[in-house]
Amino acid sequence: MAMLETMSKCFSSSSSSFSSASHGASFSVPDPPLSLPSRDEEIAMEIAWIIVYLSALSDIATSMLLKGGILQLLVERLASSDSLQLLIPVLRSLGNLVSVDPKAMLTILIGGKNTEESVIGVLAKCLRSDHRVLKKEAAWVLSNIAAGSIEHKRMIHSTEAMPLLIGLLSTSPFDIRKEVAYVLGNLCVESAEGDTKPRIIQEHLVSIVSGGCLPGFINLVRSPDIEAARLGLQFIELVLRGMPNGEGSMIVEGEDGIDAMERFQFHENEELRVMANSLVDKYFGEDYGINE
Repeated sequence: MAMLETMSKCFSSSSSSFSSASHGASFSVPDPPLSLPSRDEEIAMEIAWIIVYLSALSDIATSMLLKGGILQLLVERLASSDSLQLLIPVLRSLGNLVSVDPKAMLTILIGGKNTEESVIGVLAKCLRSDHRVLKKEAAWVLSNIAAGSIEHKRMIHSTEAMPLLIGLLSTSPFDIRKEVAYVLGNLCVESAEGDTKPRIIQEHLVSIVSGGCLPGFINLVRSPDIEAARLGLQFIELVLRGMPNGEGSMIVEGEDGIDAMERFQFHENEELRVMANSLVDKYFGEDYGINE
């Protein structure tokens, strides 16, 4: 724990660096040289990459990092730096830590305010960046946060990140659109265990669909990428099942969603074939449109 406390101080002040003691997983912290500037981003970058490594090493290592207070320091670095070389490892560290212990991030989320300095605020800043990698990393962190509790989801849904995410789903390169799809999909459902269908958060679903995201998900269904197509079909299922007054079918049909799903009628991937055909049969069968 003493080593982690030292690391937190180093990352906060950027006045020290780490060196690998061996080919294993132990690191030593040298005494801080007095000649270094107090906010040396190059050293902060080195420390951030070490945190990436440690946070991916094991849950035990991640737990020790969190107890050392590193999460708040990462958020502060994210807010104060414009260096792409530093922001990327900081974002990856955040994503790793949040995926293991979402409650730790919730503490910071609740303690923050809806400002540029808040967690979601600084992630939104990254989403607005011109750097493709930064957008993708920020979306990945948000997807990990959105996979947490209902409180996590509400925190994201109530911020400026929402219109940014919906816009990116339609306008970004493919890899970013896929990450954004995870965020938006996670925001619409409560966490579920096992094979139980997740309960839909209707307020979020209606808001996201009204924001114009459905065409972006249907484009993912048309993608040759299996993972992206699965994301698209899963969101269509949420729309069909969860939109109020049964209006999901009309909305999906209006965006040519039926045509997109029918391409899987004889698809070689059994999971996607069964998913798409089941949705078409259930919501657009023989009785569809009779009472209109």
